[in-house]
Amino acid sequence: MSLFTEQINNWDDWGKIFQSIPAFTPLIEHIMTKEKLLFSKIENLKPGANAVFKVGGYVVKIFMPLGVGREFGTNVDTELFGMRLANLQGVPSPKLIADGVVEDKYTFRYMIMEYIHGKTLGDIETDLSYEDKINIGKQIRAITDKMNVPCENFTDIDVMEHALNDIEWENERFPASFQAERLKILADFRIDEKDKVYCHGDFHCENVLVDDNLNVYLIDFADAMYAPTGYEEMYVVSALFCFEKPYMVGYYDGDYAVEDIVDLCMTWYPVHVWGHATASEHLKPVDEVVSFAVLRERLHKLIEMEKNK
Repeated sequence: MSLFTEQINNWDDWGKIFQSIPAFTPLIEHIMTKEKLLFSKIENLKPGANAVFKVGGYVVKIFMPLGVGREFGTNVDTELFGMRLANLQGVPSPKLIADGVVEDKYTFRYMIMEYIHGKTLGDIETDLSYEDKINIGKQIRAITDKMNVPCENFTDIDVMEHALNDIEWENERFPASFQAERLKILADFRIDEKDKVYCHGDFHCENVLVDDNLNVYLIDFADAMYAPTGYEEMYVVSALFCFEKPYMVGYYDGDYAVEDIVDLCMTWYPVHVWGHATASEHLKPVDEVVSFAVLRERLHKLIEMEKNK
């Protein structure tokens, strides 16, 4: 008899049950027993794309099975690589306890990590003081310095190939003139292989945990990319900090030049997997961003305004 009895035919089916404690309890109990870990009360955690539950002092993450919709195999391996690298580099992040596969009604890949007692930066942001934000910016810089290191190519996703085929800029309704200019820029864009390092790639407020003592932890390594450090830096300052001055002061250890941040964003917005979403968030209404000249003008105004607050 199967441990998991629900029927999953597609992404919609998964979305209806991936947070269900009753549906996953037998599977989780089996996994904990298999890994010789104490099975205890199961609790829901903030939802993402996979089935993630708190079990005592652990987090059990069960990935959507292959063959029933979106293929997450690569993301699992990418996430495992990132967690192991973070643990090796001494980056404050959950310790990876175990990972494996359960052959059941479906083939389930899973990982078990330690539970971090904290809240997301997004949850506490409004309660932070100016000095708190400087402190967090400094900690984020220490994390990126440890993580953005040379390593083997751990993913089959080529950063430039993905950028050239990314349709999300069109989905975000950027004007055709802007999209054409972006593709022209990308056609001339060159990345030297020796400049590529590990990039977490998804530094947003839901992937940064902060404990009661304002210690910062990094989670969720599934969107990592093999790319130059600018790929990471742009997303940190734009998506995580939203260019807010105290975070920026902490991250850059003092003053920073507005034009340098504009150049950073102009370079890596077109390339980054989440560049379209970040640009859209900051530059609404996007239908007015008809060229990269307009993009630069609006970015400069925004970053300068944030710095002068």
